Amino acid sequence: MSQLGFADLEYSNRKRKTKREKFLETMNQIIAWEEWIELVTPYYPDGERGRPPRGVEIMLRMYLLQNWFALSDEGIEDAIYDSYAFRIFMNLNFMKEQVPDATTLCKFRKLLDENGITKMIEESVKGFLEKHGKIMHGGTIVDASIVEAATSTKNTEKKRDPEMHQVKKGNQWYFGERLHIGVDAGTGYIHSNEVTAANVNERDVVPRLVRDDDEVVYGDAGYCGIEKRDEIKDNPHLSKIDWRVNTQKPYRKNEWKPGEGTRWYRHMEYQKSRVRSKVEYAFFVIKRIFGYKKVRYRGLHKNQTQAHTLCALANLYMLAQSVNVAVT
Repeated sequence: MSQLGFADLEYSNRKRKTKREKFLETMNQIIAWEEWIELVTPYYPDGERGRPPRGVEIMLRMYLLQNWFALSDEGIEDAIYDSYAFRIFMNLNFMKEQVPDATTLCKFRKLLDENGITKMIEESVKGFLEKHGKIMHGGTIVDASIVEAATSTKNTEKKRDPEMHQVKKGNQWYFGERLHIGVDAGTGYIHSNEVTAANVNERDVVPRLVRDDDEVVYGDAGYCGIEKRDEIKDNPHLSKIDWRVNTQKPYRKNEWKPGEGTRWYRHMEYQKSRVRSKVEYAFFVIKRIFGYKKVRYRGLHKNQTQAHTLCALANLYMLAQSVNVAVT
């Protein structure tokens, strides 16, 4: 902001900054704003007809705030008015302009969705990581997590989202989608993601998560037997991969006698789990820190669009942590 107001002068005398303000300052520094704006500009209205549109950058900042803090269109509009940290991140001066309303944000998100811009943003972040040697090749960790959707039928169609499905995990039923991600085995950055209905088997999506130069793939017990599937055996690349998948751990059921063999088996399972744990942190960032615990939109396509955004932002979050920048 070019000119300080009375509120800015008052807030400048605080003894410390909040964690939210530190987080937004870090993200503001680490995001390549000019590059992201160039990705959106070709698809953005030029303002020759109708009401002049708000700037690309201010809408992009509002959209990112919504994804970081899991807020609705109306919720993020109110939060920007209410939070000084949000207003500073938005670069807003209420003496000259107001916060874009919820309808404007909805139309901007629709523009991103229809033109695949969030996918381009995700590729931009991966390109930056590749350029600076932050991603290693040769190994991938695959995993999936269920994100629940609304089960209410109180809508015009009187039914739940037809693209979402229910699935039983353990002794509990879930209704929603399944987010599949592929993570670099060396550094833990997300390099691929896929959104499906919750009842889609995890192993069906694996070929779309593995990179062309991967030689090793790690996974939990849900991927047992994947090397025996026809689509794996018939693929020249996938059939040569070393599938290091955790087993169901039968030694925990007191079926094996203690000895060198059992101890070695446990050691090997432990080593696979140590590598595979990187994918759990990626889900922790998306679901716990960014609050992506519930599906917000109807249909898989819109949620795939959001998944691209969340994975790109999760990579930036982990990058900031890797260079010892306070982000929490």
